[in-house]
Amino acid sequence: MKRKINLFALIAIAMLFNVSCKREPHSCKCDGVDNTVSVFATGLNNPRGLKFGPDGRLYVAEGGIGGKDSSVHICPDIQVAFPIGPYVGGTTGGRVSWINSHGVRTTVTDKLPSSKANDIIGGDIEGVADVAFKGNTLYALLAGAGCSHGVPSIPNGIVKVHSNGSWDPFSNLSAFLLTHPVAHPSPGDYEPDGTPYSMVQVGGDFYVIEPNHGEFLKVTGNGNVSRIVDISASQGHIVPASLTYHKGNFFVGNLNVFPVVDGSSKILMITPGGQVSVLATGFTTVLGLVFDDQDRLYILENTTGDQPGPTPGTGKIIRLNCDGSREIIASGLSLPTGITMGPDGKLYVSNIGFGPVSIGGGQILKIGVKHCTCDEASTHSKS
Repeated sequence: MKRKINLFALIAIAMLFNVSCKREPHSCKCDGVDNTVSVFATGLNNPRGLKFGPDGRLYVAEGGIGGKDSSVHICPDIQVAFPIGPYVGGTTGGRVSWINSHGVRTTVTDKLPSSKANDIIGGDIEGVADVAFKGNTLYALLAGAGCSHGVPSIPNGIVKVHSNGSWDPFSNLSAFLLTHPVAHPSPGDYEPDGTPYSMVQVGGDFYVIEPNHGEFLKVTGNGNVSRIVDISASQGHIVPASLTYHKGNFFVGNLNVFPVVDGSSKILMITPGGQVSVLATGFTTVLGLVFDDQDRLYILENTTGDQPGPTPGTGKIIRLNCDGSREIIASGLSLPTGITMGPDGKLYVSNIGFGPVSIGGGQILKIGVKHCTCDEASTHSKS
């Protein structure tokens, strides 16, 4: 049974959206889009975070294909706990692709690290987790690097990617995570190098969510890393994974631990100063967040229902409206891992983002979203 929505969370929604959200009263006219889901692109390797670049192209981070070098033989004293570890990794195989308006994929680079977890748990692959732009320059977030993933020469962190496919290191998140322990790590689910998952660029700086430790980090324009807030200190080990920024605040959704308990995930609102509040509850395995131009929040759920683990065909997109109501925008998605809003007003989703067929079988879905316009008299936004 789905958990009841917290009354205080609804109050928080009302307070936030009364300030910034465009209303949708009955006098609004909508464009009639029916939220049709279509496959936009195929042939991706464990697709994860995705964003449109300043050139109008869609850029996709890909976990890649894994590696072969065992972390046991490289750094026996710095291991990911069994049964998730040990990992096998390599310095190549992680990929970033761009996709044109016809859905044709082109490799930007496939020379980034990729690693694979223990086959006992299905050999989940980590590599490039997300992408972001600063001006016209592409940056990639690494999650499959570091000695504990079998890649001792490259740490987890942010790298600057050049148009010819080469790259330069920009920031070292592995070093920060190893030297800045959080309040409530999970000993049975601990990765020394972390698994950074989501990144946004705001005001020339980068902001990163790291789910395994529960960190929300800031990386300045010169690559220095600092902690915005230790999410585990107030929330425990909830596996915060998704991040977006909207009108002065950050919003974080959590995956939570397995087995899946339907309705056990939530949306946090975090100020730039690190104050954490719960915006909404009652979601499940959240791996993506994005706002539209009407200030409505779209929540990507990887798996729904009470499940022993990630389950194909159960993913959903939920829209949180201005009044706190919720709508199912899409369902039946198969292990979706990332979401963004396109300049065309449509949602783009990484689908088949991990699992047995995700090498070469990863997809990008395109989903129409109903857009409403209102008379000036019936729409308000307080400043």
